Amino acid sequence: MTPPIRGVLFDVDDTLVDTRGAFRHALAGVAVDYLGEVDHDELVQFWRDDANGWYRAHTRGEMTHREQRHRRANDLHATYGGPYLDDAAYAEWDGAFERYFREGWSPYPDAAGVLDALEDAGIPYGALSNAAFDYQVLKLESCGLGRVPMLVGVDTLGFGKPDPRVFSLACQRLGLEPAEVAYVGDEFDVDPLAAVAAGLGLGVWIERPGAHSRDVDGIAGDGVPRDGLVRLDSLHDLPGVLGVR
Repeated sequence: MTPPIRGVLFDVDDTLVDTRGAFRHALAGVAVDYLGEVDHDELVQFWRDDANGWYRAHTRGEMTHREQRHRRANDLHATYGGPYLDDAAYAEWDGAFERYFREGWSPYPDAAGVLDALEDAGIPYGALSNAAFDYQVLKLESCGLGRVPMLVGVDTLGFGKPDPRVFSLACQRLGLEPAEVAYVGDEFDVDPLAAVAAGLGLGVWIERPGAHSRDVDGIAGDGVPRDGLVRLDSLHDLPGVLGVR
């Protein structure tokens, strides 16, 4: 018999925090500075697609965060007519990008409510992210979500999801066995699918508007778990899936 879910791990970006919106704000800013007239939604899609896979290489421990963002910035400029950024030029670009990005940080409207519901039910929760630990602490605090304890970042072990070891460590730090924990995230392959493969009891795919990783095989149950996987439109629905009323 599968143990009941007794704890929840959350992804941060595009799960609790509207990072897509923050990227749009940042890319709109650097577009004005470097690219001229260009569709900002198109820029966001290009950035998020990351066709060369630089960010995932970073999460595998193959390059630094700075290196992956530098490469993605030059990919962006090569496609949309911006100048090549050498190391010095990139440092200036990144300073502006980071300033715009932080200006755009905001929580999703359903984030605080689901935390309230979990707290009322006595269900512990924490965050596991493929971004740096301290950076995500700052982001959560800036979004009014500082009550979410960061448990594991990409720099904790030197690599991130979908490696099962990061899920195992996060569950350990939550104080529960993996089979007792649900993981909630927006990227189907590295979040719920990877969580279930790592032995967690439930993988929850929160499909935000503009989601960039889809359950193309239709294997996640729609609102009702199927084989340990479930798709939700809103975090408001998570308590019901967990049996919390």
